[in-house]
Amino acid sequence: MEIRKLTFTALFIGIGVFSAHLVYIPIGIAKCFPVQHAINVLLAVILGTRYSVSAAFSISLLRNILGTGSLLAFPGSMLGAALAGILYKKTNHIAGAIIGEIIGTGILGSLVAFPVSKYIIGSQVGAFFFVVPFLVSTAGGSMIAYFLYHTPIMTFFHEKLG
Repeated sequence: MEIRKLTFTALFIGIGVFSAHLVYIPIGIAKCFPVQHAINVLLAVILGTRYSVSAAFSISLLRNILGTGSLLAFPGSMLGAALAGILYKKTNHIAGAIIGEIIGTGILGSLVAFPVSKYIIGSQVGAFFFVVPFLVSTAGGSMIAYFLYHTPIMTFFHEKLG
């Protein structure tokens, strides 16, 4: 069973890295990536926090290596994935994962992005600069996840892997 979960996670990592070339919203030095948020929610619901956070880290790392991401991808995606998994486990409902993703990425991740932006990247943006773009991106991606989750293929994977 573990190999199936790892394979499913790897598939989502591949989708996340590939789609970075197709779908992102540039906002200053940030690249908002709604597909990442959809992946965070879906993996949190289907496989759990560990897989969701691992995929978020892997996608962020590969996107940075390939030049399609920024260092700001790490705090937003990983905090969102973690909180999505934690709240899903507590509520056992996709709405919990969506709320976790939105709070984790849109609020916490955007605030953690400020010191990364200021001290590592050297950008002089305000502390709340990333909140609105991160919220827009994560809300859009979370809604995509909600609709995808209710498709027959995701129901199948949730039954087989969850």
